[in-house]
Amino acid sequence: MSRCRLGRGTLLAAALALAGVGCMHTPHGTPTQPPEQFPELNLPRELQKVSHPTYQVETPDILLINATRVIPLPPYRVEPLDQIYVVVQNTLSQPDPDARINGIYPIDPDGTINLGANYGGAVRVVDLTTPEIEKMLARHLQSFFKPGDPVKGAVSLAQSRGAQVIRGEHLVRPDGTVSLGTYGKVYVAGMTLEQIKAAIEAQLGKTLYKPEVDVDVFAYNSKFYYVITDFAGNGEQVVKLPVTGNETVLDAIANVGGLSAVSSKKLWIARPAPAGCVDQILPVDWKGISRRGHTRTNYQILPGDRVFVMSQPISKFDTYFGRVLAPIERALGVTLLGVSTVQEIQNGGSFLNGNGR
Repeated sequence: MSRCRLGRGTLLAAALALAGVGCMHTPHGTPTQPPEQFPELNLPRELQKVSHPTYQVETPDILLINATRVIPLPPYRVEPLDQIYVVVQNTLSQPDPDARINGIYPIDPDGTINLGANYGGAVRVVDLTTPEIEKMLARHLQSFFKPGDPVKGAVSLAQSRGAQVIRGEHLVRPDGTVSLGTYGKVYVAGMTLEQIKAAIEAQLGKTLYKPEVDVDVFAYNSKFYYVITDFAGNGEQVVKLPVTGNETVLDAIANVGGLSAVSSKKLWIARPAPAGCVDQILPVDWKGISRRGHTRTNYQILPGDRVFVMSQPISKFDTYFGRVLAPIERALGVTLLGVSTVQEIQNGGSFLNGNGR
């Protein structure tokens, strides 16, 4: 009996040493796996999610800027692609709408506006102020009215091309700035949307009268988390995934297609910490999350988190053991091939000698 017990104990100890895990016994003597310990951490998780802090823009996010008020400082000289509003009182009584001068006229790239065939067609207005355009139009249109009937017109700036330059999607460049075209550039990296709005309006205020803009994030390209999978001695795969603010550990594993064939059920979150601080490791109970629906360790993913998935120890041992044996197998294979070749040559020579006799 004692020998049997000793033999079983020896085999069990060898198996545990090979697998690298411990065990415990039930009252009836049946070995069972010790339960893994997972600390109780007061952190956001599946049923207790929190909102992320105020978003700080970084490279290479894309901002959406809308200029709501872009009024050039006087005296402003109109440019191509500007739009001016022109109204001539003398034409408002015309029954034909095409014969009236009352509307917004875009300034073509050649610097002219088109008043239509009834009033001489194109008129050059580029590089003039609105009062100068009023005087020029009065002289131009006088020939189309009765003598002594003065032209009563008014011209105002409807839209500056500056609004077209400012409005739209703007990439945060590697130097942390966004370009505003002819209005220069503004440094926005590390700022909130409110701070960016103030910075852009301050920059535009150098050439515009009390500018107003709306700023939002068009594309969130700077906040990520990582899922790192250990492939049992065959390298580690790193998948970079964008943070949307709602992911948990289960979402992270689902986004990479689940656990691999060599993955173990041991995984954790490594949360980035400043240099010199203690490692922030959050153990994950994968079986509890996936099989029993427990949310205790299904932590909410934060930007910069690393979800690390360990491989099975036996698979890693098999990989390393195969690498150790591979050179030996090749050497033995070459040796056996050489011996068999020599034997075949020797046997072939004996056969030829026998026929020669």
